[in-house]
Amino acid sequence: MRHIDWNQLRAFLETAQTGSLSAAARKLGLTQPTLSRQVAAIEQGLGVTLFERVGKTMALTTTGLDLLEHARAMGAAADALSLAASGRSQAVGGVVSVSASDAVAAFLLPPLVQRLKEEEPGIAIEVIASNALSDLLRREADIAIRHVKPEQPELIARLVREATASFYVAEDWVRTHGHPRTAAEAATLPFVGADRTGQYLGYLQAHGLPVTEASFSSYAEHSVAHWALVQQGLGIGAMMDEIARRTPGIVQVLNEVPPVRFPIWLVSHRELRTARRIRVVFEALAEGLR
Repeated sequence: MRHIDWNQLRAFLETAQTGSLSAAARKLGLTQPTLSRQVAAIEQGLGVTLFERVGKTMALTTTGLDLLEHARAMGAAADALSLAASGRSQAVGGVVSVSASDAVAAFLLPPLVQRLKEEEPGIAIEVIASNALSDLLRREADIAIRHVKPEQPELIARLVREATASFYVAEDWVRTHGHPRTAAEAATLPFVGADRTGQYLGYLQAHGLPVTEASFSSYAEHSVAHWALVQQGLGIGAMMDEIARRTPGIVQVLNEVPPVRFPIWLVSHRELRTARRIRVVFEALAEGLR
């Protein structure tokens, strides 16, 4: 297929982004049969299968994912051409999705989103709170804040800084149990657990704390719930230091235990180079998280 019809490519692009023929048709102002014919035509012209039909959902094949990168770039170029022609080439607008752990999403992102909204009112931020590593290659998010360096070469990653986490309790807890400072003092004290698989227990033990399964008074897999249990006085819990410092009624304990150190990575896909709204948000987050 030497020449690709732009209408067919646009039909493919909108179907890929919405995951539905009916939704794409509504967005483009077409009937669903017309859109379906355009998608079928580009598949036939290229000699490949771009979508797998799963009920009413259109799931991209591996080939479709590869083509999507180029279709997005062409769409961005077309939008830029239209903006330049109308004298609005510097306008920035649209939705940018940002994935982060639930604690970062709940405690660190809101003030950054507010600041960004004041600077770029045309951009809306979708915050995705997830402890899973969002699959940026499948566009589950435009930008992800991660604590591990991504291995996929297709992704663009920037190390923002190294963060620390320490151990904390509620003020009322200190009145009852005292103020433990050493690892040895932790042996008989209650902790808030993060899972029941033994993974968090193993991590605490590897960090030099003489705790056992009996040390846990309660469990919460998600960090926000974990932190709420700590604030309620149910035991010792770990939290990023900058989040803990912003939380009233919290006291650091086990002060002689070294803090946990971990990186903060800002990650995006290759559309970062072609979508100005994503670049703007990426740089704003890099500055704000630094």
